[in-house]
Amino acid sequence: MASQEVLLAFVQAATQGSFSAAARKLGRSQSTISAAVASLEIDLDLMLFDRSSRKPTLTPAGHVMLQRAEAILAATHRMAMSARQLAQGVEPKLTVAISDTYQSARFEAALVDFEQRYPDLELECLIAECDDLIELVQRGRAHLAFAEMRDSYPPDLVTSTVAEHTDIALFVKRDHVLTGIQGVDQQVLEQHRELRLATIVNPYDSRAKGRVWSAPSYLMLMEMAEMGFGWAALPRWLVGRFGNGSLVELTVRGWPRPVHVDALWSRVYPPGPAGSWLLSKMLE
Repeated sequence: MASQEVLLAFVQAATQGSFSAAARKLGRSQSTISAAVASLEIDLDLMLFDRSSRKPTLTPAGHVMLQRAEAILAATHRMAMSARQLAQGVEPKLTVAISDTYQSARFEAALVDFEQRYPDLELECLIAECDDLIELVQRGRAHLAFAEMRDSYPPDLVTSTVAEHTDIALFVKRDHVLTGIQGVDQQVLEQHRELRLATIVNPYDSRAKGRVWSAPSYLMLMEMAEMGFGWAALPRWLVGRFGNGSLVELTVRGWPRPVHVDALWSRVYPPGPAGSWLLSKMLE
């Protein structure tokens, strides 16, 4: 197996156009580069360069081997970078839990930078709501969460408010009976089925009046509303992007409601360097 130094000498000789140029690039003597390339040709039993002219040129086999050598060097570089990051305490996997209330241009932009900074780190994104998000962070299942702001949190969590916010409004299917009623209020809403968000860990935390169907996901509630099963409080951005024009927003006093978003992380299972970097980008 050729060493990294031999492969680098070959790649530089091919890309720089001569052994002397490769020697200058690598800070080696020309004889060192020539010997490295010759040893590689012996190991591979291939002629990589045509030396019949003043400047050596790649043979057809040399072009193929150049691609392979560049791939090996790139993989070796990524391996070394990953090893350095792991030695510095960078987590091998980062899990972020996000509420569907939160559609964030800031988060999308941060992911672009994150991918460049930690190209080999595994990123896992989970969708959850309310108490389910808190449970994920408390158990260490998620390193970070971005959730709808609430008045208080368990003492083992740390929180900070994100600058962005969103809106939640009431929606029904276009042909739902509520669309033909003037002056819809809470009493009128209670006469029709509510499609209500219910978390997995605390499904009965708050009881609604009247008929209720529930789900732990806004996307599932939206699909129920699209089928005409009832009315639902849904993030406006979600309906706008995925509602396919099948839902209409009800005009009800007190709605739409602004939703502010908190970043959450655990004191017991704090995020590592990668998670801390992503958090800092989100809180800029």
